[in-house]
Amino acid sequence: MAASQAGFLEGLPEQEKQRLLASARRHQYSAGEVVFHEGDPADSLHVVQRGRVAAGITTSYGNQVTFAITGEGEVFGDLALITPDAQRSTTIVALEPTETLAIYRSDFERLRREHPQVTDFLLRILADRVRSLSERLTEALYVPVEVRIRRRLLEVAEGYPGGVVPLTQDQLGGLAGAARATVNRVLRVEAEKGTLRLERARITVLDRTGLASRAR
Repeated sequence: MAASQAGFLEGLPEQEKQRLLASARRHQYSAGEVVFHEGDPADSLHVVQRGRVAAGITTSYGNQVTFAITGEGEVFGDLALITPDAQRSTTIVALEPTETLAIYRSDFERLRREHPQVTDFLLRILADRVRSLSERLTEALYVPVEVRIRRRLLEVAEGYPGGVVPLTQDQLGGLAGAARATVNRVLRVEAEKGTLRLERARITVLDRTGLASRAR
């Protein structure tokens, strides 16, 4: 549910691209560091230059639920720039050493005024989010939870060539809409089959083909 940097800059004159990137502020985060908290003032969008972050929300029970992973070349925090005086709707945490370019509201508003196509890009983001949420809702209603867990793990593992996914079982459960106990049960079954290895705060996928055969 993230938009690409290429899409964000698409159609802009090269001089304007360089001007925008020159105004952006570079930030670096270590693994586990919070980029921003849910409820913080929203004044910027971030383009991921390196690494990955997890987006989570706090439930009415007070626990944190991860619902999206954003990686290199993708954008997060964009919706906050549409509404003045907005607050962050999610907490963003770096899953690994991560670097972002932050583009602030004043620069973004100038860009929208001078280049209306940027608004079209934001509309595409909204359409993509609605489509993704609709697909996840349909999946939650009709796809068994065990299959959803395997699918989410495979999706995240695609971004890790070595197959080492730095997710906790709670985070994977948030992505799949599953309780931690269910995630643990499914992962232990897969570990017994030899498709993955469980370690502290990470999961190593050993056999993607075998795992995918049970994610259909």
